[in-house]
Amino acid sequence: MKKETNIIQKSKIKRALHLAKTPILIALVLTPVRFSLELIGVPENAIYIVGLLWLTLGFAIYWGIKLYNDKNSLLILFLSLGIFSPISRFPVAVLWWIDTKWDIGTHYSLYFDNFAQATFQQVVYGSLIQLIPGFLLGAITIAIMRQKKTVTKQ
Repeated sequence: MKKETNIIQKSKIKRALHLAKTPILIALVLTPVRFSLELIGVPENAIYIVGLLWLTLGFAIYWGIKLYNDKNSLLILFLSLGIFSPISRFPVAVLWWIDTKWDIGTHYSLYFDNFAQATFQQVVYGSLIQLIPGFLLGAITIAIMRQKKTVTKQ
């Protein structure tokens, strides 16, 4: 029984990893794009939409639609966000370092005194800023999809 439970747990993690893979790749491109847009002088209010929170919310809705039939949909949603969020935040810390090292002056250089602090803040607190609203929006999406399915069957 324990071995069977272990296999089930591994399959949930594997599914979450699979779901998080594409958003991670997009985030690894998105953050330098936003940094570059800021460097060339695009106003902050115009590049605000190019951000990790919006990406997270979009993927949370997508995952909710994809997972709503799954018995463990909330767990897989949470695991996917838990994998995606910290990895997607690490490039922000790297850009903080680049910005402060060469005194570039983008918004990335604000708020932190050293690389360890920037990394901790981005990977821990930044992840929570993505994970909490992402999970809530994904869970709402799952609930709506399940309700829609129930109403359609009647």
